[in-house]
Amino acid sequence: MLTSEQAKKNQEKYGFNELTEGKKKSVLRIFLEQFKDFLVIILIVSAVISGILGDAESAIVIFVVITMNAVLGTIQTVKAEQSLDSLKQLSAPEAKVVRDDSVIQIPSREVTIGDEVILEAGDCIPADGKLIECASLKVDESALTGESISIEKNLDEVEEAAALGDQTNRVFSGSFVTYGRGRYEVTAIGMKTEVGKIADLMKNTSEKRTPLQVNLDDFGKKLSMLILAFSVVIFGVNVFQGESWGSAFMFAVALAVAAIPEALSSIVTIVLSFGTQKMAKEHAIIRKLQAVEGLGSVSIVCSDKTGTLTQNKMTVEDYYVNGKRIPAGKIDLKNENEKLLLRFSILCNDSTNTDGQEIGDPTETALINLGTNLGFDAMQVRERYPRLSEVPFDSDRKLMSTAHNMNDALLQEGHMMIVKGAVDVLLERMDRIRVGNTVRRMTDSDREDIAVQNMQFSREGLRVLAFAYKQMEEEKEIGTEDEDQLIFIGLIAMMDPPREESRLAVEECRRAGIRPIMITGDHKITAAAIAKRIGILKEESEACEGAVIEDMSDEELQDFVEGISVYARVSPEHKIRIVRAWQEKGNIVAMTGDGVNDAPALKQADIGVAMGVTGSEVAKDAAAMVLTDDNFATIVKAVENGRNLYQHIKNAIQFLLSGNFGAILVVLCASVAGLPVPFAPVHLLFINLLTDSLPAIALGVEPHSKAVMEQRPRPMSESILTKPYLLSIATEGVSIGVMTMAAFLIGYTSQNAALASTMAFGTLCMSRLVHGFNCKDDKPVIFTKRFFNNKYLIGAFVLGMILITSVLMIPGLHGMFKVVTLSLKQQMTVYGLALLNLPVIQGMKYLKER
Repeated sequence: MLTSEQAKKNQEKYGFNELTEGKKKSVLRIFLEQFKDFLVIILIVSAVISGILGDAESAIVIFVVITMNAVLGTIQTVKAEQSLDSLKQLSAPEAKVVRDDSVIQIPSREVTIGDEVILEAGDCIPADGKLIECASLKVDESALTGESISIEKNLDEVEEAAALGDQTNRVFSGSFVTYGRGRYEVTAIGMKTEVGKIADLMKNTSEKRTPLQVNLDDFGKKLSMLILAFSVVIFGVNVFQGESWGSAFMFAVALAVAAIPEALSSIVTIVLSFGTQKMAKEHAIIRKLQAVEGLGSVSIVCSDKTGTLTQNKMTVEDYYVNGKRIPAGKIDLKNENEKLLLRFSILCNDSTNTDGQEIGDPTETALINLGTNLGFDAMQVRERYPRLSEVPFDSDRKLMSTAHNMNDALLQEGHMMIVKGAVDVLLERMDRIRVGNTVRRMTDSDREDIAVQNMQFSREGLRVLAFAYKQMEEEKEIGTEDEDQLIFIGLIAMMDPPREESRLAVEECRRAGIRPIMITGDHKITAAAIAKRIGILKEESEACEGAVIEDMSDEELQDFVEGISVYARVSPEHKIRIVRAWQEKGNIVAMTGDGVNDAPALKQADIGVAMGVTGSEVAKDAAAMVLTDDNFATIVKAVENGRNLYQHIKNAIQFLLSGNFGAILVVLCASVAGLPVPFAPVHLLFINLLTDSLPAIALGVEPHSKAVMEQRPRPMSESILTKPYLLSIATEGVSIGVMTMAAFLIGYTSQNAALASTMAFGTLCMSRLVHGFNCKDDKPVIFTKRFFNNKYLIGAFVLGMILITSVLMIPGLHGMFKVVTLSLKQQMTVYGLALLNLPVIQGMKYLKER
């Protein structure tokens, strides 16, 4: 133990027992980093030049849009950087240590190397260390190891290389004492603890960019370079044709402003935001907007077992009584021995369940819950047969015994000792067996039957307790010397069972081309048993322990993961390597989890999915998505939403780019032909704000289709701009451009440039509004119910038509929008050419489908 002076010196030498973090970026720096995108830089340059040359309207709209995007990006980034704050909260607020030969309570921050910490049931362990005293100590390490059962601790030496869950002579920061008491010497604090190592992993783990982010960045650069090249060509053509340098330059800038879809990123963000609202109603909270579309690409789901695929609650599965295996749901309380075994399991038990508040070891709680489900009130049973004395469980004996005053028709009146414990230990101490209403000598055949049944339970991943009893001749304090010559009554097998919906969710994953993988800190036998039940594991060879991959190179691991569906006894480092191996093979990986040990892998994965009910705050902060119902099936629903949203975003992008391409063609044709500028800057402003944004957003909230789950996941390498997609954009853009150019030429027949510009402007606006219906699907929808199933698109169309009609028909708006009055014939020409885009493009879709 330490003196106060020694403790002070150690604190100065080793620092305080707290998690540290690297220097954080300021909010201002995060905000400024949002402007590093190449497309955004081009837009800023265009806006500045537009403002200098007097086109203030275009400059304003560009700056408003990119500033809104930067603010949204900053908010998302700041929210995402909370993982270490939550890890800090894991530390126990106070700890009991021995200093100066007395026990004192201090803040856990002041615990230091060499301190002796006293542990009791309910305590949170403040630092890592080695046990020096241990009395029936059990510790819940599920947050670190993923193992659902509390670990029994002892003082036996364990190899340093042993897995975290197998280091039974050590305790770790962030764990909880569930039973017994102990004392340990602190060997690691702060960032040197196992929790600290996880914090360090998280700091050094890069967050993955989703396919859409990568594709849009790549597309933005290519599009911007193409548009700049166009603008330079147009500038040169106009100067060559005699235009002044200033006019030619303004024209080139106007073309760039018209062509670059500055609303693109904001439209995508808005569509994803709407998607997150829909997903929230379906129990999936999206913490990072871009994760929504990433879900649509997921091809691998690496899932934790405890609390994710299972209920995170020990439950009695089977009885073994009278030589027969009986499912828990078929226990017959009219059978004397089955009823007796249930009663014994309640009496030889220290846990309680009061008004749903469970206190005690999970295995003991499972026994109490079974009794409650069968109508046995634990408190009433214990009051009727009070405990007179006990021998507590310890990990050396692997037994627990209690003595009771029994007065029961099933047993002789008198003093009774009940013993429960490990099957192999109790078999050595039993010499009789109760079958039916008789007690007889135990034969070798009986022992073999019990051992075989125990082995069968173990192979199924069940935790087994044996129960025995004997009558005492007198009321006396029982001791370990009394734990012999026992009468066998039965076995009780328990496990953390799979969620009911897990099997169906796994099946749906496979149908959608998604491979489910289980990664857990639990034992291989238990993990394999659960995986078999829900359909993840087909063959035993598909399961392995983390130690197998310890010495593999990254290249060897990439080949190895193909054949493995279940990984057991894994560390946080193993989880990251497994996730990364699948990513290196070109897969989009989702990782689910709830414990602290899952957090680094959640961050490494393309889509980290945390459990909202049972999950730690660390896991939630590291994840891109949080499930509010902890339901694995919700992930499948989220994938369906992600695939639909990705398709909707593609439709919105197609709408924007085909419309912009049509405008570029008109400007290009007019320039090459030596005609006046088809559009004024205010026309482009009107198009950008109204006929671009509203229909594009409406396309983003198109009703979802289940057909997307019949498709294979998109390859990570597949660009959003595939050749067929670009061809569709080009042909649709040509149609819009031809109609708009036709209107311009009709208006210019009288050499009236203002009239030609007005007709072109009106036709382009209305064509784009009509085009929204063309972009609902790759297939023709004009004669289907789907044509009218999007009320938002209909609303955007009606509003847009009212606005453009008002601009064209109300004289008071003509000066503001630089248009002239149209005759009835000219107005009908504008409407007719715009509406003609619908049958033309729908016809092209029909021919393409045929």
